[in-house]
Amino acid sequence: MGVNLGELVEPEEIEFSDLNDRVIAIDAMNTLYQFLSIIRQRDGTPLKDSDGNVTSHLSGLFYRNINLLEKNIRPVYVFDGAMPDLKQKESSERRRKRDEAKKEWKKLKEEGKISEAYSKATQSSKLTGDMIEESKELLDAMGIPYVQASSEGEAQAAFMVGDEVYAVGSQDWDCMLFGADRMVRNLTSRKTRKTSSGQRKEVKQERIELEQVLEDLGLSREQLVMLGIVMGTDFNDGIHGIGPKKGLEMVKNYDSLEGLMEDEDFEWSCDNDPEVVYDFFMNPPVEEVEFEFGESDREKITELLVEKREFSNERVESKIEDLEKASSSRQSGLGSFT
Repeated sequence: MGVNLGELVEPEEIEFSDLNDRVIAIDAMNTLYQFLSIIRQRDGTPLKDSDGNVTSHLSGLFYRNINLLEKNIRPVYVFDGAMPDLKQKESSERRRKRDEAKKEWKKLKEEGKISEAYSKATQSSKLTGDMIEESKELLDAMGIPYVQASSEGEAQAAFMVGDEVYAVGSQDWDCMLFGADRMVRNLTSRKTRKTSSGQRKEVKQERIELEQVLEDLGLSREQLVMLGIVMGTDFNDGIHGIGPKKGLEMVKNYDSLEGLMEDEDFEWSCDNDPEVVYDFFMNPPVEEVEFEFGESDREKITELLVEKREFSNERVESKIEDLEKASSSRQSGLGSFT
């Protein structure tokens, strides 16, 4: 999941109305994994059709994007391209943990430990190439644009933030390391979340501004990347024994990675060189892209969801009407997909 700055940064709680008529570049892979993780039955089983094909990701894309569009928030999804060599080890480790979680989930489910089983199930989500392709088909049918990054989707989304794109929509903090001026969290999350005490807590949308983060922490952008490297990212393990607070104190003493590497606590154990990881965050492979919002295709949506994946025809038809109303409202003066 990349670096976690949550212990150091206090996000600004916002309402959906604060994002009115804003274009948000959504980290597609992060969001699809989120849907696969949380849209499940009580025992942790993901939503499936009668052939056993998982449909949780399609349910999330369809219903939650309509919710955003009704609030006049305009999502553009950014998909990962080729996996960088730096990420191969992390990807293998994630597969191992996912396989272990899947075994534990099945065991706990057989033992009737439903609550524990659900927790393990959320860690076992697997996103396949077919799921990614049908997700793109559904977005096309809904008139929602997507961008294919050449490498890391988060880096591309961060690069897109500017005049046209307001923020990156992601749960991961790595987009800050990639230089995103602004990010929004909990955009497609559930309305409530269960706490460790078993109570339900309202999930609020959060806005984080890079300039404010740097000011509050007393860091430069370069030092923020150094902090991420010390704590651990998708491309390297963190320095053993170095948490967020100690890491912050550590990087403040150095203006460059070269200086940081000479610190007595900088004990590097990762296969990837720190200089290479640092350069990837500072100069990721990104490119200028164009995207365009379109009109929804009722027949295509029905084909993908109802005919192919056995969604409820009545419910899908009702939500398509909501989708069309949202588009109509925009075109009549509440904003436009341009």
